[in-house]
Amino acid sequence: MNPNPAGHLSFVLHCHLPFIRHPEHEYFLEEQWLFEAVLETYLPLLDVFEDLTRKKIPYKATLSISPTLLAMWQDPLLQERTLRYMDDLSELCEKEWERVAPLPDFQPVVQMYRTKLGHFRKKFEKDYQRDITRGLKKLKRTGNLEIMACAATHGYLPLLSVRQSAVNAQMEVALKAYREVFGSGPEGFWLPECGFIPGLDQVLKDHGLRYFLLDTHGLLHSRPQAKFGSFAPVRCASGISVFARDAESSKEVWSSKEGYPGDPDYREFYRDVGWDLGEEYLRPYVRPEGVRRFTGLKYYRVTGGEAPKEPYQPEKALAKVKEHARDFLFKRQRQMDGIGKSMDRLPSIVCMYDAELFGHWWYEGPEFLKSLFEINHQENLAIQFKTPSQVLDLQPELQTVEPSTSSWGFGGYSNFWLNETNDWIYPLLTKACDKMMELTVLFPLARGTMRSALDQAARELLLAQASDWAFMMKTGHFKAYAQGRVRTHLERFDNLYDQIKTRRINKEMLGDLGKRDNLFPWIDYRAFQLSSKSR
Repeated sequence: MNPNPAGHLSFVLHCHLPFIRHPEHEYFLEEQWLFEAVLETYLPLLDVFEDLTRKKIPYKATLSISPTLLAMWQDPLLQERTLRYMDDLSELCEKEWERVAPLPDFQPVVQMYRTKLGHFRKKFEKDYQRDITRGLKKLKRTGNLEIMACAATHGYLPLLSVRQSAVNAQMEVALKAYREVFGSGPEGFWLPECGFIPGLDQVLKDHGLRYFLLDTHGLLHSRPQAKFGSFAPVRCASGISVFARDAESSKEVWSSKEGYPGDPDYREFYRDVGWDLGEEYLRPYVRPEGVRRFTGLKYYRVTGGEAPKEPYQPEKALAKVKEHARDFLFKRQRQMDGIGKSMDRLPSIVCMYDAELFGHWWYEGPEFLKSLFEINHQENLAIQFKTPSQVLDLQPELQTVEPSTSSWGFGGYSNFWLNETNDWIYPLLTKACDKMMELTVLFPLARGTMRSALDQAARELLLAQASDWAFMMKTGHFKAYAQGRVRTHLERFDNLYDQIKTRRINKEMLGDLGKRDNLFPWIDYRAFQLSSKSR
């Protein structure tokens, strides 16, 4: 390790998908989001961390994981369907190996997929016994990987905060979900969409958290202004610490036009055999409707401009990864050297990204991440990778500020989750929350079937609160599905509310809902009480 560090670098990846589970259908298109992410992002990232551990290459990384994703990783039905997805893709890949036999330009990329599919299928079924949390817990114990918590169903807290009980429920259920998997509580918390308004810091502090993360302008516009901008953590008056995202490093990785992912040698995401090959040939792999979709088998590279796409060359892309990793480290070193001259402490740079960018959208992303740690170690650079908790341990006294309202959505505030496409949902969510609070007062110590109905009502309300539905309505992608999910969960909630109020529980309906929306089996409906404490 370099004895004269220039600063600390925290690499934070946010792992989240909405809870999508449809046991009433043998195949459901939106469930594929999970299968793709497992194969293309989560397993490759675990593989990177495990490889670095085996090679004794120092690394420090941080993952935030939403409770809905944890629940899906541990669900037997979705585990089985994930394995089926891998097997179907492996079968298609073998057919493709035969098809490209006379096409030497495509043989390397198809062989790459064959090798990776076999490797990750074995890790998923044998090493992790289909449960990715097994691998995460092992890595967490090494001290190299810090895992943060996130709100129960990724509810957008600034808009839910019109009812404090809604925020309280998102927090209590989230921290219980974390403890159920990892055995102890987290130190850090990822605010969904990095959405913050003053006052949320006190809620986080009251739940025993040490720090949370904001988008850049959350500190740049703080009161008083954070004197080191986003290059040092600060403290709120409540006592909880805050880090802000580094804008420069975000653009270098996020942007497909100006960032690394747009390089001509990298794999093209949108060119997929699901659209390139004949319908009859693909029919067994795009069931049940036979509609075209992404398969994950993509044979072309980004290329340049309007030129025809050229075949992907894995070795060439890997060489470019190392070049870009070195460039990324050089730029962080330059940042640290520049800002460090005016600081009384080592600068801290927090690089924050959606995890699915690494592997799913940017295929080479996991290798890029591994190269960062390898190059930093081999060349003894002056950058120290640290988790946010480790950075806090090394800090002198922190400046006290009040962060500003902010998010990492387009525009920087809440307009992506509150606009003409989705504003109709919030009065309904608020009304349902009022009803849920009413039920906690009427039935403070419910037992038996009544308790099960109250717990299921809490699940349905939490699921309706997910920020993903408002996001999809705004983008227009899967808009009908998102609208349907909000309406369905609120209809189920209202049915349960009426049955609970009249003390006439439909046990058959309750059992069916419990099988469909089965996350958080230990949930306590009293999380919606304003005065409730973490249980």
